[in-house]
Amino acid sequence: MQPDPRFGDPMVTQFVNNLMLDGKKSVAYSLFYKAMDMIQEKTGEDPHEAWKKAVQNVTPGVEVRSKRIGGATFQIPTEIRPARKLSVGMKWLIKYSRARNGKGISEKLAAEIMAASKGEGAAVKKREDTHKMAEANRAFAHFR
Repeated sequence: MQPDPRFGDPMVTQFVNNLMLDGKKSVAYSLFYKAMDMIQEKTGEDPHEAWKKAVQNVTPGVEVRSKRIGGATFQIPTEIRPARKLSVGMKWLIKYSRARNGKGISEKLAAEIMAASKGEGAAVKKREDTHKMAEANRAFAHFR
């Protein structure tokens, strides 16, 4: 994957690809950079670091998969491979920033990234819930 023009980070390119709608990559890039500028203005810290921290805080370690065993469906906790961890985390961050209320996607994205880098916000809550669910169904881990 190509590194992005501003930060030179291939992870940013992956994030922008997930953010992109209808194949409009330049629009997605400008929205992402606008959100980064907003974070820079509001917090005064490096927006790239804040974004990295946000993605790290949202990334899940385990997930539950449904499996049918003898007529009953069990939620079986499974480890997630690193590439999927990252992509799931990014998609959650984007999904929950779209669901936020605010004006314009870049503003919503900036707000969600700032919240996630502090360890709060809807995307972080989703991760907590996923981990809780995996913990609750740990008894079925032997079905893996």
